[in-house]
Amino acid sequence: MLDNILFLATEAHEAAEGGFGLNFNILETNLFNLAILLGLIVFYGRKVLGNILGDRRAKIAEALAEVEGRKNKAAAALAEEQKKLAEAKAEAGRIVSTANQRARVIADEIAKKADLDIAKMQEAATKDLSAEQERVLADLRKRIAELAIANVESRLAGGLEGSTQQTLIDRALANLGGK
Repeated sequence: MLDNILFLATEAHEAAEGGFGLNFNILETNLFNLAILLGLIVFYGRKVLGNILGDRRAKIAEALAEVEGRKNKAAAALAEEQKKLAEAKAEAGRIVSTANQRARVIADEIAKKADLDIAKMQEAATKDLSAEQERVLADLRKRIAELAIANVESRLAGGLEGSTQQTLIDRALANLGGK
């Protein structure tokens, strides 16, 4: 069909020699046709190109605004996280300080308890030593008394007079009672 239209247009041009028709030979077209064509391209193309460029400019501006918003949000989030980090460091410092103070208090308590335990052990050792000394002294007194009695009995067996016997008994009793 397009072939038919072109054929008819060409035939009409050749037949009408000065009439209206389409000249498809680029070399034979005149400047007027080119100017009209260029005018139409500039007139309609400028609007289309302006619309395309305007849309593109709006999209770029929107993307920049979005990026700026993201940047602001990221900066705010960074500031918040830095604040949280500073608070966490401060809290860690307080915890360490508290732990050090608690450790000093516990160490002091342990040292005091150890001193008390040592004092109690020394006191118990002193009591045990005193008790042992008293026991040894009691054993020695008992042994001395037994020896004195044995000595007296051996002398008595040899026959002592009454006054000598009484003097020995008094001395033995004095020795036992005095110490």
